[in-house]
Amino acid sequence: PVIVLNGFQAVKDGMTTHPEDVSGRLVSPFFRAMAKGKGIMLATGHTWKQQRRFALRTLRDLGLGKRGLEHRVQEEAHCLVAFFASMKGKPMDPSFSLVHSVSNVICAVVFGHRFSREDENFHELIRATERLFKFGGSFIHHLYEIFPWLMCHLPGPHKKALSCYDVLSSFTRREIRMHMERGTPDEPQDFIDFYLTKDELGSTYNEDNMVCSINDLFLGGSETTSTTLNWGLLYMVAYPDIQQKVQKELDAVLGPSQLICYEDRRELPYTNAVVHEVQRFSNIISVGMPRVCVRNTTLLGFPLKKGTIVLPNIASSLYDPKHWETPRQFNPGHFLDKDGNFVSQEAFLPFSIGHRVCLGEHLARTELFIFFANLLRAFTFRLPEGVTKISTEPILGGTLQPHTYRICQMLIRLSPAEK
Repeated sequence: PVIVLNGFQAVKDGMTTHPEDVSGRLVSPFFRAMAKGKGIMLATGHTWKQQRRFALRTLRDLGLGKRGLEHRVQEEAHCLVAFFASMKGKPMDPSFSLVHSVSNVICAVVFGHRFSREDENFHELIRATERLFKFGGSFIHHLYEIFPWLMCHLPGPHKKALSCYDVLSSFTRREIRMHMERGTPDEPQDFIDFYLTKDELGSTYNEDNMVCSINDLFLGGSETTSTTLNWGLLYMVAYPDIQQKVQKELDAVLGPSQLICYEDRRELPYTNAVVHEVQRFSNIISVGMPRVCVRNTTLLGFPLKKGTIVLPNIASSLYDPKHWETPRQFNPGHFLDKDGNFVSQEAFLPFSIGHRVCLGEHLARTELFIFFANLLRAFTFRLPEGVTKISTEPILGGTLQPHTYRICQMLIRLSPAEK
């Protein structure tokens, strides 16, 4: 039996009234074949608890929520702006540049270094990640979940998707070997360093869990944020009046060479509202990943048995007509009061809610604001000459992707760092 939580109140109450009771993860046949129940995202029980707790603590030690990690985001944002400027207004597809810059933030955290735009191994990693997300939710994916005993013996896209995860794992194992060969420094510098210092009897700290946890951080910390930014640029082209308002606010509040910090969102309510509305309206995860009741419990007054699958419909919260004035329209006013001040909304749940809320939420929020504000301060985005329409309909997959599009960027200004 599957219980679907529909509407903000049901999602919130179902995920937070007895959060521990619904903290299990449904590991379907395809995802079991992929990650074998290890790591964070696709693990459950003791493994999930240990790996998640360790990841949260380590990310904090590495500067999550502090200026250290924010500085890495700022550096990548400046590199991205400089690359866009080098295109000199020629039509371009921004998707690869966005995923490259965002992925480099999580690479610096996990591996201790960034990758150049020319690194072919890194290109292969990004291509594998994109193919994996495109396979998610496809017809063949659903077929695998229904007939795993048959599909595992047949060739097809499912085999390619599983090999993409192997590419990611091989890349991670190579980085781990390099860390082991050089030895653990006195002060750990990245996630792998911290993990290699763990040595507890009877624990789940082993190489397989390390690889899957790193894969989860990479998959969760690159694709979702870059896809949201991709939607953000598309919406700015589709709604030029909103783009103009953002730029007007940025010009009024920030100096031309001022470093943009996450804290600046407090002085930039309209820009902050637009970033939030991009997340709400693009709704890239759509339905949250299935949870499983780990014990007999009561959900919204209904008794549920251990093992019952609970599906939190995140889209139903982000589009709930009881909480959003125009749920099916792109409207930054959803996050502004009558005086133009930013207001947070409790139905805004793009990172899910409860015990399995996205552990990279703060990093993603920081990245979205800093990347978006830097790009809009430096450029005005428009359609190439002769192109009059742009599709805002999504392509179904592991995340809801925009159709491929090309834009031109008219340079307004560059900061000294970007020059």
